[in-house]
Amino acid sequence: MLHNIFYFNSIGTVFDLSKPQNIMPGDMKNMFFSLIIFIYASNILSAQTIKVIDSEDRKPVKDVAIFNQSKTRFGYTDLSGKFRIEAFNESDRLYFQHPSYENIDLSIVQLRDMDNIVLLQYKTFEIEEFVVSANKWEQNKNEVPNKITPIRMAEVEFVNPQTAADLLVASGEVYVQKSQLGGGSPMIRGFATHRVLLVVDGVRMNNAIFREGNLQNVIALDPNMIENTEIVFGPGAVIYGSDAIGGVMDFHSKKARLSTGDKLYYKINALARSSTANNEKTAHLDFNIGGSKIAFIAGYTYSYYDDLKMGSKGNENYRRYEYQQWLGNVDVIIPNTDPDVQVASGYSQHNFSSKLRFQPSEQLNVQFINHTSISSDVPRYDRLIQYRGGSLRYGDWYYGPQKWMMNNATIEWKPGNRLFDALKIVAARQDFAESRHDRKLNNTVIRERYEEVIAYSVTADFEKEMGKNLIFYGLEAITNDVNSTAGGRDIITGETSPEASRYPDGINRYSSFSVYGGFKYPLSGSVFLNGGLRYNYTTLHSTFIDNSFYNFPFDEIDIKNGALTGSVGAVWQIDDITKLNINGSTGFRAPNVDDAGKVFDSEPGAVVVPNPDLKPEYAYNIDVGITRELFKILHFELTGYMTLLDNAMVRREYLFNGADSIFYQNEMSQVLAIVNAGSATVYGGHISLQFAPARYFRVKSNLNLTKGTDNEGVPFRHVPPTFGSTHIVYENKKIKLDLYSFYNGQMSYENMSPSEIEKPYMYAEDDSGNPYSPSWYTINLKVSYQLGNLALINAGIENIFDSRYRPYASGIAAPGRNFIIALRLKI
Repeated sequence: MLHNIFYFNSIGTVFDLSKPQNIMPGDMKNMFFSLIIFIYASNILSAQTIKVIDSEDRKPVKDVAIFNQSKTRFGYTDLSGKFRIEAFNESDRLYFQHPSYENIDLSIVQLRDMDNIVLLQYKTFEIEEFVVSANKWEQNKNEVPNKITPIRMAEVEFVNPQTAADLLVASGEVYVQKSQLGGGSPMIRGFATHRVLLVVDGVRMNNAIFREGNLQNVIALDPNMIENTEIVFGPGAVIYGSDAIGGVMDFHSKKARLSTGDKLYYKINALARSSTANNEKTAHLDFNIGGSKIAFIAGYTYSYYDDLKMGSKGNENYRRYEYQQWLGNVDVIIPNTDPDVQVASGYSQHNFSSKLRFQPSEQLNVQFINHTSISSDVPRYDRLIQYRGGSLRYGDWYYGPQKWMMNNATIEWKPGNRLFDALKIVAARQDFAESRHDRKLNNTVIRERYEEVIAYSVTADFEKEMGKNLIFYGLEAITNDVNSTAGGRDIITGETSPEASRYPDGINRYSSFSVYGGFKYPLSGSVFLNGGLRYNYTTLHSTFIDNSFYNFPFDEIDIKNGALTGSVGAVWQIDDITKLNINGSTGFRAPNVDDAGKVFDSEPGAVVVPNPDLKPEYAYNIDVGITRELFKILHFELTGYMTLLDNAMVRREYLFNGADSIFYQNEMSQVLAIVNAGSATVYGGHISLQFAPARYFRVKSNLNLTKGTDNEGVPFRHVPPTFGSTHIVYENKKIKLDLYSFYNGQMSYENMSPSEIEKPYMYAEDDSGNPYSPSWYTINLKVSYQLGNLALINAGIENIFDSRYRPYASGIAAPGRNFIIALRLKI
């Protein structure tokens, strides 16, 4: 069958080429010129399109990041490995980055000489070359003395963490404690809670009520909207200020991408995931739309988690044989039909993120960022399994909805003047809301305590190149206002009654002002020297309005402190395959509202009271590391460190109005307080290995060892057992498989801190009847497969052998055998 073929010439004449034509000389000339114009335009279009391919198999490589030196122009290759470069200037140098390939950079001229074909060499080892968290500006990792571990978005998508706490576990270098399913308190080098710092899009998340006890604030972050995370090990006080003693977790959300051509840029990501151990249901959607100067990205995630089921093989102490329920206006004890199900542990959460970007020129970039998170009520599982006198102690114990909102305005300006080459200003407001609700068994009155924090912060960071020297400096101002209220409520009659608030019930204001400066200087082509200083001035003011509950001998708390911290380090690139680094640094933590002004029951029979005489604690740290590559198939990294914590704020026995015990919550309780008591020494090491015997196979392993005691030889609270992970990975263009193991050493009774020994209900019993945490390991399998061009399916089995175990210091047992299935769409 003959089909009609039509041709349109340049002046609009239509010819049906399936029929004989009478073509006049003028028409022939028009057709000729049209053909010339068509061929010329095609060549122009082709010249503006490059193609990125694998250097070995010559197949296209998608999702390659391409940007200029200043990162003012940015884009990704499509499914065919192609990318339009007409938005780049003739003088631009293009940088190509992909997690699985070696980074390269090329000029426009070089691209033309290569016929616009870019060859990428497969990366033997998973080693990131650039980091941001070292001084808030992008740096070559080989020139930075700190140990920094990045977690990229591709890894997060493969691992499928339920929360941001689980995302940190995936690094194999951060230990995470959970008091309840809706929890996750990171431990880094023997420090945790308010001695490690959370940073989100350049804003510190730590606030004035971050406590010594375990925290769950990190789960407010949406792991599906995190583009990359960098974990800084050791004190980061020069750049980040107070709290950055054990380390810094620096989270960066997905960027709003601009269009690099004439067409509007758009990207849609969707996720649906389910897992069996807690009947998880997660749905996520985000989209990016960008023009040449304005871009917008927004994402939403909903997650539902049912009661968590532990493994079936292991210690019987962890099982839940009964639980409490309020029925017919009385507490009823109900036998658990499946003791491996941890009844009353489930919760749900909503997350919303958005980012509006305006870039009127290559020198100026403005962003408005919002993160919002709200959870359902979260049962405090470790309290619900406490017994007293042979019966369950609590009828209710749960956190009310945890709410967090951040609004952030960020301005980046690169004028290249005499004072600075680049300036970044971040102004933010964060709103935190949390509450605690507890009721003793067979008591109809529930105690309800509410806390709200409004945190304002402004930071200004500057960078300047002066010859070979890189100078960076900045300013920071922070203010936190805390409102604390409480009351009792009869759950039958609704009648209310007064209760003491968790923190002072008047003014609570914590403020910090600081200035810092630092440098990076190449002593030679292979030796880089880094250093810096920071001065912080902090104030804390709290007032007590109603003193009738405790009769404190004071009605206000005023603390003012200054702190000078510093760091100096060096990196020696001995040869192409060996690097040695050494870094000495100091850190500090100023007392906050939680340290100085809190009243709460820390454990059964003990109560913590305020201490208005607290002073900052200081950390003095040294770490040494070496990385080396052997035979082009083996890469290892070895790091050793020691940290001395002086004037440490720790929980100790205390006198209240001359008495060592007071009547609190209807029982006689020992008095404790946070005090500056002596010192603590924490030391340890980390080793990581990567073995790549063939292109598609890789073995990687991490091992972390930490020890710590105070000056009296008492084990330090947040020191975890030895832990690590080993992965055997196969990965090609369409499929990735990871057979891996997480493992954890034993924490004996003798090595447990006093605060953990006082919680025997959370632990197994040794031969002497003392609590201890047994060693454990899990075998797991994850797989992903590319379905066509737009879909990716992830599946996995965690804890294949269904081991029953509870990570050290956790109040809830870990998941048993867990099947995971997830579908991702990328349009």
